[in-house]
Amino acid sequence: MRVPPPLVAVAAALAQRALTGATAKPTAGRAALATAVGVASMSLAGATASQFRRRGTTVDPIHPDHVSVLVTTGPNSISRNPMYVGMAGLLTANAMWRGSWAALVPVAGFVVLIDRFQIDAEESALLEKFGTEYESYRAGSPRWIGPRSLDHAKP
Repeated sequence: MRVPPPLVAVAAALAQRALTGATAKPTAGRAALATAVGVASMSLAGATASQFRRRGTTVDPIHPDHVSVLVTTGPNSISRNPMYVGMAGLLTANAMWRGSWAALVPVAGFVVLIDRFQIDAEESALLEKFGTEYESYRAGSPRWIGPRSLDHAKP
């Protein structure tokens, strides 16, 4: 994918707005839940980006071949793609804030686009660069989040 994933997320957020139009102010409960999901999602993505910088490797998703270190600890121990999980979480929080089931459609679109185009390219580059070390990591950590058995990555 040649479009930076954060721009894909922004496009999805704009699609959420277009699908739902102006929405009423959320209830206190819905606002609190959406805020909690948003903060957790930003924290996950931010902690991952910080860890990449501390380890001296790139966070540039357009050039996965520039990676210098395979990061498998911290947020990357629960997901191979915690930054994308964080972006999807922010979109989900926005849908919750907007109070619209239709606002979940762009979230699904974001996940499918990133999963099929961006992550596949990144995983190919990581496999080429790190070989069996990456294969071992991939075998033990889900692509997104949740049980490894739900992951569709090729063995």
